[in-house]
Amino acid sequence: MEEPQHQGPEEQRHPRPRHEIRALHTASTVTVYQAYGPHIGRPAARDGRFPAAWKRDRMTWIKPSFLWMMYRCGWGEKEGQETVLAVEITREGFEWALRNACLSHYAHGLHPDQGSWKRQLRQAPSRVQWDPERDLRLRPLPYRSLQLGLAGEAARRYADEWTVAITDVTPLAQEIHALVRKDELEAAAALLPEERPFPADESLLAPLRA
Repeated sequence: MEEPQHQGPEEQRHPRPRHEIRALHTASTVTVYQAYGPHIGRPAARDGRFPAAWKRDRMTWIKPSFLWMMYRCGWGEKEGQETVLAVEITREGFEWALRNACLSHYAHGLHPDQGSWKRQLRQAPSRVQWDPERDLRLRPLPYRSLQLGLAGEAARRYADEWTVAITDVTPLAQEIHALVRKDELEAAAALLPEERPFPADESLLAPLRA
């Protein structure tokens, strides 16, 4: 059974597009989130770059949505995800990953056939997945949040070229979670990163919408 979806008054008045990238961003950078065990997360935050122990030959998923990251890592309480990182990367790198991405699943009408999609998926260094955005209680919302999977060249560029800064935001996650548990949602919302629609060119997003 599909989970119920929840909308606040603002979302009901101004419904969001189903597929829209929202992120904390500047003219030159985009902030994405990941969560790791302390052996990866702490040195990454300390040095501002991923350590050698971070496997550059494996796919890694980055998430522009802070609350989707909280849903994924359980507010930093899941084993192996205790250190929540905000990774600021270049906008150029983020857009390169989108431009070279393939949708993570076959979509009728978007791909000529499943064979074409599978070939594209094997060749693409990055892939896109859209999952329900989350509210402060981590309940699903009726619009989607971007996940961007990076492999091969994309993963190496992410770790060694695109990363501008890495910040340990575990204390922020814990503070917001404590407020949510006390039902102080307005105070919790005030601490959230300001995620605004990312002005991606339509040519980047059109091939990535299911």
